[in-house]
Amino acid sequence: MKKIVIIGAGFAGLHIFYKIRHLIGKKIDVTVIDKRSHSLLKPSLPEVAFEGAPLSHSLVELEHTLASKGATFIQSEVSEIDADNNSLRLSSGVKVEYDYLFVTLGAIKDYDAIKGFREFGYSVCDDTQAQKLWERVKTFEGGKVVTGAAKSTWGTRVDAPPLLAPCEGPIGEIMFMLDFYLTKDKNLTRLDDFKIDVFTPGEIFFEDVGDAPREVVGKYMQERGLTLSNNKVLSEIGKDFIAFEDGTKMPCDLAIIIPPYSAPEVTKNSKIGDEKGFIPTDTTMRHLDYANIFAAGDLTALAQPKLGHIAIIQAGIAAASLLKELGEDVTIPPHDLEVFCIMNMGGHNATLIVSDNLYGGPTDKATYSPMSKMMKWGFDSYLYYNKGHMPPDFALEMTDKLVKLF
Repeated sequence: MKKIVIIGAGFAGLHIFYKIRHLIGKKIDVTVIDKRSHSLLKPSLPEVAFEGAPLSHSLVELEHTLASKGATFIQSEVSEIDADNNSLRLSSGVKVEYDYLFVTLGAIKDYDAIKGFREFGYSVCDDTQAQKLWERVKTFEGGKVVTGAAKSTWGTRVDAPPLLAPCEGPIGEIMFMLDFYLTKDKNLTRLDDFKIDVFTPGEIFFEDVGDAPREVVGKYMQERGLTLSNNKVLSEIGKDFIAFEDGTKMPCDLAIIIPPYSAPEVTKNSKIGDEKGFIPTDTTMRHLDYANIFAAGDLTALAQPKLGHIAIIQAGIAAASLLKELGEDVTIPPHDLEVFCIMNMGGHNATLIVSDNLYGGPTDKATYSPMSKMMKWGFDSYLYYNKGHMPPDFALEMTDKLVKLF
């Protein structure tokens, strides 16, 4: 019986678990370790921040969910990974040994890397920040709003797109959902009562897609009077301003920021991370140096941008790689990445974006419609009610084909 340990129970970790659980008690035993008691379904956090949706619908309880399917759950932080000796050390001091390790810890949202963020900044990147932002939005009566992504830096061991922002899809949701809330729910007038300014550290906004999605997003930004500033690397948030590395400032009464992404300390301090702590793998998601370690999701060096859809693709590959090694009749999927996201724009509309331009592919589409909003609602609801279990592969494949035809 092989000992499988999964550290991190987010999108990637849970997807791997559901892919391999049929072998529990037959070929494997599985232990899942996470410092949280609940998995956080991050795609629904903008609804918490701008619509007051209950946080409970973004949380999946882990202990019962995993134990009911034959796994062991340990709520703890991993303090040390000893890859040479196939073991982990937990913050409690407990040692956990493994035959195969899946590293799916995700990336750290490094709020403290931004001067002034703790005093004056807001975000949508975790449950605490989303709830804090909703309380601020409810009392916002007008003024200057600035939103954008801080610059992130990555390692160099693998060949991945060198994006400056980890993902700018959330910025789209922030600006459009906030505009909808302020105009429709609070009856404020654009430009007279409030103004939303957007910045990007890159030369272009939405650098991970092609022209078609950018044109759709740009059209609706123009309609709503949202202005964009390029090549702006955030350096500080003040009480009434945002400052950039080029010496410029923007007046700001409400700063909503996607912080830099960094690797957790445990991978920075172990032998399994690259120079920035992200996990270098081949395209089967196997570690470049340790054959019994796999990784998937935001913590992998190959995951660019840092996107839930990519985490799911990589998790499926990682799970198949293990299953094949254990003698199962499976095919390891190709590491064919694409950007796929549904951007809530407030009310009954959303923009569905699918593009593989970043990876040299021909697909580059964006559709603004109530149908897109219904798809997002359906996906988020499915994840919640099925305890983080993704829809079956055939359903995902059918959806992908329909989207590309549409």
